Amino acid sequence: MRIGLISDVHGDLETLITTLDRLHNHHEVSHILCAGDLVGRGPEQNQVVEVIRQHSIITVRGNHDEWFYGISPENTAYLKELPLDWRGQFGGLNFYMCHGKPGNNMWGMYRDHLSDTYLSMVIKSLKTDVLVTGHTHVPLYMRVRNGCLVNPGSLYTFESSRETSRTYGVLHLPDLLFELFDASPDSISPVAIP
Repeated sequence: MRIGLISDVHGDLETLITTLDRLHNHHEVSHILCAGDLVGRGPEQNQVVEVIRQHSIITVRGNHDEWFYGISPENTAYLKELPLDWRGQFGGLNFYMCHGKPGNNMWGMYRDHLSDTYLSMVIKSLKTDVLVTGHTHVPLYMRVRNGCLVNPGSLYTFESSRETSRTYGVLHLPDLLFELFDASPDSISPVAIP
């Protein structure tokens, strides 16, 4: 089973549509998870929220999703209802998804702040096998004995004051292998995880 992972779309409709097409038709994923920040910065925020809603993509509330940038009342209501944290199960494995850190969408999890021991404790306390995050715009994959932490990086490809990795990911179950892919319009290449 393959799970598609996206995060930090930030109103980039074209890249979102291209990525969803790749996830469904090239990678043939069973499910797609979005770790938040559908809006903020980008040009087509209303349309991004509508596409996520139409595809029934499981999504958590990012910090930018807390503010509403002149989007429709229906999309505003949708963003307000997004959970801060989400739990689910795929392929017999427990998943926990948040935007930043568990219980907080304003602070992120960075590789240089994490030890294997700390991550093992977090995964154990959450009673999960897979922890999915976003927020940092930096892809991350850490595997420990009792599970893994995965961040697909940021999806958007337009120029912004904030860096973007222009990436999305595919997590293979049950072995928890993670692949990272370039989301640029003219590329479908795997990229190295920093």
